[in-house]
Amino acid sequence: MTRKFVTFLLASTLAFAGCKKLSQLHLPGKKSDSTAAAATPAKAPALPEAPPKPDVTSPAATAAATSPAVPAPAAPPSLSSPSGAPAAPAAKPQIDQNASVICLCYHNIEDNSKMKALTIPVAEFERELKAMKDNGFTVIPMQDFLAWRRGEKNIPKKSCIITLDDGWVSAYTNAWPLLKKYGYPFTLFIYVNYVGTGGKSMTWDQLAEMRDAGVDIESHTYSHSDLKKPGALVDKKTADEVKKEVATLGVDGWMKKEIVDSKDVIEKQLGIKVNAFAYPFGIYNPKARELVKVAGYEAAFTVYGQRLTRSSPYDLLGRYAVEGSKPKIFEDAMAMIGGGVPPAEAGSSVAQLASASMITEPMDGATINNPTPKIKANLATMGEIEPGSLELRISGVGALPVQYDQASKTLNAQIMQKLRPGSYSVIVSGKVGGQRAETRWTFKFDPAAKPSSPMDAPVPPKAR
Repeated sequence: MTRKFVTFLLASTLAFAGCKKLSQLHLPGKKSDSTAAAATPAKAPALPEAPPKPDVTSPAATAAATSPAVPAPAAPPSLSSPSGAPAAPAAKPQIDQNASVICLCYHNIEDNSKMKALTIPVAEFERELKAMKDNGFTVIPMQDFLAWRRGEKNIPKKSCIITLDDGWVSAYTNAWPLLKKYGYPFTLFIYVNYVGTGGKSMTWDQLAEMRDAGVDIESHTYSHSDLKKPGALVDKKTADEVKKEVATLGVDGWMKKEIVDSKDVIEKQLGIKVNAFAYPFGIYNPKARELVKVAGYEAAFTVYGQRLTRSSPYDLLGRYAVEGSKPKIFEDAMAMIGGGVPPAEAGSSVAQLASASMITEPMDGATINNPTPKIKANLATMGEIEPGSLELRISGVGALPVQYDQASKTLNAQIMQKLRPGSYSVIVSGKVGGQRAETRWTFKFDPAAKPSSPMDAPVPPKAR
């Protein structure tokens, strides 16, 4: 081994040892691998991203926008709490099975209107908004009501829903400011052909503004025609258009447009999900109910005031149609589930024209050819009827003995004497909560007529 090579080897060894010692020195701005690892805390798990802002154009977001704030949902079980223990799963809401709801139906909120039948003066409307609170009601959003029926959310024991029908511009100019003043959520049931027609109708831009503010917007058909008699109960121009559509589409095709297609148009125009429907004038037939189911509505409303419960038929939910010329309708609504006064002081009668809200036999408006029919009715929507208080009368026949099954809420009676051709009214009354409650419906007897199609029992929509 040469001297030059030994010198080179010694220099290399000293250089390597020096580099190793230098790497262990704590130089400014630098840590060794071992100290850096010891000084740096373990990286915390990333926090979940903030949830996106709710889409106020959807019914669920509409309910959120108009409901009191609720706590954020608990973290999923796979995440750990700071202590290292798994986070508890979100508790299911405690649903009050005995809560009750009334639904009020308004139309035009305007002073000095020539059309008195559907109009409420502005001051009277505000008086009624105040009366709802004074009578112990909590005004809730439509979507909260539907969530309660699905078992997803609880509601106050005495709840009220406010709806405004048709699409009158007064809902935008007169009703909305007052509803905001009282902090009340509400629903608009609009019919497509009325929007943007000028005069006293709302525009799509106004509806979009209300949508963005959290107002719930639902369907009230295309033309607002009587669904039993196409072209009835509307102006001549609309009647002519309806008759042309029936000639082209057939009755079933026209009804599909009214109930199913109207929903699609509103959804596309406003970018929302429509899940509630209101029958024009509260009039329906078996085909209308079938199409309500086809369209996927969670609720369909009549105008036969009643107490609404979780078991009320989803496609026959009654509303109190409040009119300035009929103040007793609002009084009856306030008294339906107690109001703000003791039952003994609430008056001797709570009349509820709930024929369309119940499953009856014969059905409301039916024509039968049996001269001695059985009378049946499911009275669940009337509430808890006091034992022994139930009475049934038929015009031209008188009182009939009744059998009532308290568990199923089903009434049965038999007409023994043969009916004569003509129209008959069935009147059922009983005591509910210490007050007299009444419901009625009508049918016709014609021995030569083909009987009306029987109603199928309503099938609640699947939970969504």
